[in-house]
Amino acid sequence: MAVNWPGLVSIGVFYIVVLGTGIWASRKSKRQEKKCSGNRSEVAMVGGRNLNICVSIFTMTATWVGGGFILGSAEMVYDPTKGLVWAIAPLAFSMSLIIGGLFFVKPMRSKNYVTLMDPFQEKYGNKVSAVLFIPALIGDILWIASILGALGGTVSVVMDIHSWLAVIISAAVAVLYTLMGGLYSVAYTDVIQLSFMIVGLWLCVPFILASPSSANFTVAAVTKLHQEPWIGRLELEDAGRWVEDILLLAIGGICYQAFYQRVLSTATDAHAKITCYAAAAFCPILGIPSILIGAVAASTDWNQTSYGSPSPYEEGKAGMILPIALQHLCPFYVSLLGMGALAAAVMSSIDSALLSAASQLGRNIFKNIIYRGASEKLILMAVKVSVVLCGTAGAGLAMTTSSVHLFWIISSDVLYCMMAPQVICIFYLSRWVNYLGACFGFVLALLLRFLVGEPVIGLPDLMPLPWDKIQDDGTRYRLFPFRTAILLITLGTIVLVSRLAECLFEKGKLGINPPL
Repeated sequence: MAVNWPGLVSIGVFYIVVLGTGIWASRKSKRQEKKCSGNRSEVAMVGGRNLNICVSIFTMTATWVGGGFILGSAEMVYDPTKGLVWAIAPLAFSMSLIIGGLFFVKPMRSKNYVTLMDPFQEKYGNKVSAVLFIPALIGDILWIASILGALGGTVSVVMDIHSWLAVIISAAVAVLYTLMGGLYSVAYTDVIQLSFMIVGLWLCVPFILASPSSANFTVAAVTKLHQEPWIGRLELEDAGRWVEDILLLAIGGICYQAFYQRVLSTATDAHAKITCYAAAAFCPILGIPSILIGAVAASTDWNQTSYGSPSPYEEGKAGMILPIALQHLCPFYVSLLGMGALAAAVMSSIDSALLSAASQLGRNIFKNIIYRGASEKLILMAVKVSVVLCGTAGAGLAMTTSSVHLFWIISSDVLYCMMAPQVICIFYLSRWVNYLGACFGFVLALLLRFLVGEPVIGLPDLMPLPWDKIQDDGTRYRLFPFRTAILLITLGTIVLVSRLAECLFEKGKLGINPPL
């Protein structure tokens, strides 16, 4: 394997810049810790609640516009079985941020919570909350694995090195600066990463559009040239699945601690809402380069490029179409800038997911359950150990499969089906729910999701669903929006069981005090 040394050097320089920014930000974090000596752990988790609003907007945007967003949008447009109509991430993520700003900023900030698990522990007690924390932790670790897998696959395509090496180096860099400065390091490195991403990807777009091996992409949008039109089609029978895919990302997004970490790090409610709405506006804009690159790739005769035949889609590499396009449709040194942009997009989400999971492990599990008398120093140590453990687990998973889509979808799936009903209940139906309803809903959601199955991880479908379609290769394509059905069933179950438990308690047949 011939190593692409100029490419490696360019990525190395980018990593050094990011690491240097993280070290600089860690000094700012330590100064803030001295001012808040009684709450040093909160400085690491929510930045002392005084993060600059511009930095806050950058870090919120960078968190959502990650590797899955950038690579996935290009893949959907390029894939002849999908097309632009299925590139829903920019729309869905904007919706998620708007929903969060409208409905979840005020209730989270009103009681000075630090993590999403705080209201659960306040309402249900520590033991029940520890169980409900499991899907949140799984979601974060799978998100980390998805992001690292995206970077590993991308770097291996363009730089001609093994993907596992890229995964290990990237995880190590992200873990290191997250350890040093907590949210400050994460936020300020996000500013650098988002800037790299904007400049790098937009700089590549004109060169890709001018590629001589590509037809007019506006014509290819509606006309079959080298493959099906890239604008795609949405059949009536697919409408339910399409809407559910949007809801999966939009509603599932409000279950990530990474969102609340940024909401809670600003000085005022108004700043928090501005952060959400500004990031919501930036998401579609930052999705444009990926969409354009995917469209040009779908309009390209790959036989006329250095890639040759068969095409990336025919080789099963649609998920890596963006780095492939950078490598084969751009001048070499321009493609290096594009690779830096991709690395920036990926790194900006890894650190957020690491700190998200570690904050809840350190505060809600270690401090509130394992060792209630823990000092601030011990809590900080628990957070740092959790960063290392989560980074190691995510990197390990990323090296087990080349499917980035696998981890990203399962992460969103787990949070949408199992956490979203709980989050809605804790904030908006709190008067009508209790820990018995929450536990029963959790178990039911887990059981239903298991029975429905998941082909991508080899989980058999034991529960028949309506509207299934058998594809040409014999696989079953589910048209029924079963995830949304599970969410609604779980939501109703939590409320109904809670009310039933309340009635039994009033008759003296049941106690509903939460287990501590």
